[in-house]
Amino acid sequence: MGARNAPCGLYSSVLPSFLSVPFASQMNRRTRRTLLIVAAVLVLLAVAVFLRSKAPPEAARLLPESDGIVYLDLRPIRALFHKQLKPPNRVPEYQQFITAIGIDPERDLDQVAISLHRMSDPNGPNGPVAYSMVLTGKITGQRLNTWLDAHAVARENYVGQTIYSIPSENRTVRVAQIGYDMVAVSNFPTTEKIHSILDRHRSAALPFSGSSLLERHYRDVPLLSLAWGVGQIGLPFSESGVIHVFGFALPIEQDSTIVASVAPAFPVPGKLGSLHLRVEEIAPTPATAAEQSASLATLVTLARGLSQPLGSNSVNSSLKELLKTAEVTQQGDRVVVTATLSAGSLANL
Repeated sequence: MGARNAPCGLYSSVLPSFLSVPFASQMNRRTRRTLLIVAAVLVLLAVAVFLRSKAPPEAARLLPESDGIVYLDLRPIRALFHKQLKPPNRVPEYQQFITAIGIDPERDLDQVAISLHRMSDPNGPNGPVAYSMVLTGKITGQRLNTWLDAHAVARENYVGQTIYSIPSENRTVRVAQIGYDMVAVSNFPTTEKIHSILDRHRSAALPFSGSSLLERHYRDVPLLSLAWGVGQIGLPFSESGVIHVFGFALPIEQDSTIVASVAPAFPVPGKLGSLHLRVEEIAPTPATAAEQSASLATLVTLARGLSQPLGSNSVNSSLKELLKTAEVTQQGDRVVVTATLSAGSLANL
């Protein structure tokens, strides 16, 4: 019996070991394949996140072709400086509007992206500049839709979205809710600009899509900027072809290409950080940049002297701090002006 059972015992011990060799090899191949797939997915996700971090914000990418773009992210500003920010003083008409639509911009608005469009006739209804905007946040809803429907003089259905035409001071403001958290607004004389916003939104706004202005200059915007502007952003401040800031006429033409930004400075331990302001003008030639740099440096020195006799109040103190930290440098064909402003001073301006 023992001899007769020996082969069975041999088979029972050898056969599972024999079968386990290819099975283990197969399992190892499956494991390696799975790990490779997981690694590839992780790499693709990392690349997507990196590309997204380099891309302009979606609100800015949806903007139409324009002469200048200004972008503001209110979320970090509220988080960092909410204790320093003062409640706004609203005129009764504006307060009635806020109450009617059920939206508090100071609380509910997260991002603002604005296109600046130079008007061929600066004396027309739009003045020298028309605007197109994309706003994001908790700003959509039935109450806003009801208000728009009640005040619209015309409606247009475009790519499945309703565009409301609202009269405002001899102009027509077109408004469309284009998502659960997004509103498009434009006072451009024709429907061209708001149609462009809706078209870009429908195409899902690929990471590096957007206007030609963003494509050329967004790479010049410093990382982590809370607010920035590119292009001819001096247009709203121009008067007789010259840009005026704080009452000073800058030696910069109104159609100059400018990259401006506001980013958080490195915080001091135990103290709320300050903001780093940077304005960069792209001059036609290095010689022009050198000339304008010298003129701006002289203007800053002059402004410092003129600000000293100003009365002691929060606004004047903030202006003095801004001028005290201002520096003007030249880098090839670019003129760079930098300054630092504390959180408390920002709230006072």
